[in-house]
Amino acid sequence: MITNLPVSNDSISTLTRGYVTEPWMQGGLAFLLLILFAWGANWVAKRIVLRLLLRLLGQLPFHVEAKHIGAIVARLSNIVPALIIQGGIGAVPHLPVEAATFVRSLCTAFIVLTIAVALNGFLALLNDLYQRRPDAAHRPIKGYVQLGKLLVYAAAAILIIAALMDQSPLLLLSGLGAMAAVLMLVFKDTILSLVASVQIGSNDMMRVGDWIEMPQFNANGDVIDIALHTVKVQNFDKTITTIPTHRLISESFRNWRGMAESGGRRIMRSLMIDQGSVRFLDEDDMDSMGRFSVLRPYLQSKQREIEQWNAEHGAHGTINGRRLTNIGTFRAYVLVYLQSRRDIAQDKTLLVRQLAPSENGLPLEIYAFANSTIWAEYEGAQADIFDHLLAILPEFGLRLFQRPAGADLAAMTAA
Repeated sequence: MITNLPVSNDSISTLTRGYVTEPWMQGGLAFLLLILFAWGANWVAKRIVLRLLLRLLGQLPFHVEAKHIGAIVARLSNIVPALIIQGGIGAVPHLPVEAATFVRSLCTAFIVLTIAVALNGFLALLNDLYQRRPDAAHRPIKGYVQLGKLLVYAAAAILIIAALMDQSPLLLLSGLGAMAAVLMLVFKDTILSLVASVQIGSNDMMRVGDWIEMPQFNANGDVIDIALHTVKVQNFDKTITTIPTHRLISESFRNWRGMAESGGRRIMRSLMIDQGSVRFLDEDDMDSMGRFSVLRPYLQSKQREIEQWNAEHGAHGTINGRRLTNIGTFRAYVLVYLQSRRDIAQDKTLLVRQLAPSENGLPLEIYAFANSTIWAEYEGAQADIFDHLLAILPEFGLRLFQRPAGADLAAMTAA
């Protein structure tokens, strides 16, 4: 049979004093008070000091990214409890020296990591602010920002390892000399990309928004991002091509920025003339060509020139005499026609020329510049020009050359 024994207040007090005088109890209570104090300081820093700081930043006359700055300051506020624990861990009674040293090392590592993350956010804020500048696309700094982040994290890693090992960072740095070859191998792409980014930026080889063409990567579109390691190109089919930055220096690519800045885009296309349709013009042809008002000045001037030359050389009516040809007259017509169009730049090169004949016909090339660099307007102007030329070509007794198709063979068979 178990009976309840009476316990006096003196006994409880004695038992309590016994526990309090235990070393582990004293250390635990002191550590708990240190944790509570650190938590309270963290609460004050985030709920009072941080809100007051953001309110003051919002009242400044210049534009400040309060959201980004608030995130940076919020990360830095995490240092407060770490500093309190680091400074107060030595006051905890009966705590082994090794444990206190380990806690201080952890706090130091946490502080270093927190500062590195805050610096990372600060660099990102600088990049965002720089992107708002009107000349940001001409001189992108995203690659340099990424390099800065790598250096920050590399320095933070060295300091954290040194703190956890309770050694000087200089000791670790002295050991990096032996690892230089390994580091060069590991960070080879980063080093090459850094050099390429500097060359691209200093020589103004590429900007965000430029139209570039790099067939070896199937890239043909607008540059949408220039980073340290990669350049992103949005192709005209809306796909994204990622190009290593250093490949833009080691290999060639075409940048169409010059075309866009000049205000004109080149038209260089040929009409393949059937050489069997080329002939001299007779009197009936001359009368027929006179119907084209734009050709009358050319025909009159050319006739006077030919008659004068034939008279001087006694070649009038002979086989050696000069005569007009339908291909030459058509070439003159094309030139006058292009000069009359408002969508063709008259201050840039304007040519209608013959290229070397081949088994595919006589190429009559048009070399001109459209006034617009907009793709749709450029293609529309080019199509209008060749629509007209293809339709009017038979008026000059000329034919286009093309390989026989099914309809041609059927017509020949029926004939």
